[in-house]
Amino acid sequence: MKFFNFKKTFYLILLFLFSVFLNSCGTVSKITSGIGSQFSEAFGKKKKKEEEPLLAELLREAEKNFAKGNYERAYEAYKEIRDKFPGSPQAVLAELRMADSKFWQGEYLQAIALYEEFEKFYPNNEAIPYVIYQIGTCYYKMKRPYDRDQSYTKKAISAYQRLLQNFPKSPYKAEAEKRIKELRELLAQHELYVAKFYYKIKYYRGAYQRILYIINNYPDTYTSKEAQKLVLTYYQNALLETKKLAEGTKKDFWGDKYP
Repeated sequence: MKFFNFKKTFYLILLFLFSVFLNSCGTVSKITSGIGSQFSEAFGKKKKKEEEPLLAELLREAEKNFAKGNYERAYEAYKEIRDKFPGSPQAVLAELRMADSKFWQGEYLQAIALYEEFEKFYPNNEAIPYVIYQIGTCYYKMKRPYDRDQSYTKKAISAYQRLLQNFPKSPYKAEAEKRIKELRELLAQHELYVAKFYYKIKYYRGAYQRILYIINNYPDTYTSKEAQKLVLTYYQNALLETKKLAEGTKKDFWGDKYP
């Protein structure tokens, strides 16, 4: 009987010690985890502190070159900031400044790509109105004379209109509106140039359609007033051309008979 009680007591003590051991393991694990976390945090702070002078130096160098107009050097310094310190406020600024550097170098297509990338990754950044304005300005800088292709003109208008629609109170509003008016005048001049060319080669119906297009789509332009002076003459010749085509006395623009 005594042996049985001794055995029972032994097992109870053993069970108690085992439970204490398990609890101790948990405590050790927590302590170890805490130490590791503190070490990582301390190491991270130390690393960050060591990197701060380099970041500050790169930023000073970049801003100094940018202010002096050394845009290629500035671009490289901003690029290094972006690549070495991703996620930092300075890296975000650097990405915007990279686009600005290309803009002031006159490399407008590259600048557009960088501005669009910035807008894509930081859509809520306070600089977005400026970014959209700059995209429009890049296209504005690349606009061509009225007798050439007007693709860039249309893209500039589109960017400026997007700015006015999304940020109607931006500080760039007045300039954007002024440029839209100027660019619409350019598009109207292009249409008038084409109309006069058609008229010159005696494609009167095509010329008349272009005149109507100017009057209907650019009524607020000076070119529209000039188009209105020509509309009656162009209309009369378009009617005469239609009659001749129907009679078979004239072929169409491509040299074919009127269907």
